[in-house]
Amino acid sequence: MTDSAPTRSRVGALSRPRDDYRMRDIEIKDDMIRLGQLLKLAGLAEDGAHAKELLDADEVAVNGEPEIRRGRQVHPGDIVTVGPDEIRVASRR
Repeated sequence: MTDSAPTRSRVGALSRPRDDYRMRDIEIKDDMIRLGQLLKLAGLAEDGAHAKELLDADEVAVNGEPEIRRGRQVHPGDIVTVGPDEIRVASRR
């Protein structure tokens, strides 16, 4: 029996078949959020160290451009890609 639930490797993002690609909105209450915080909020990183590992492994892009800075500011409307997942930052206001 195989389990179809996503699995997480320490360096990799969520591992799932490419046909399980998804985009989802993550609402923030302020005008910006740091990239590392967003990765944790979205459940794509377990903690700050894991977020840094994802960034160091070139697995993260912001608006289609590779990103390595955990402290990068992202704003409503920005799209963050980690493996097959895309997160659109949305304003809660």
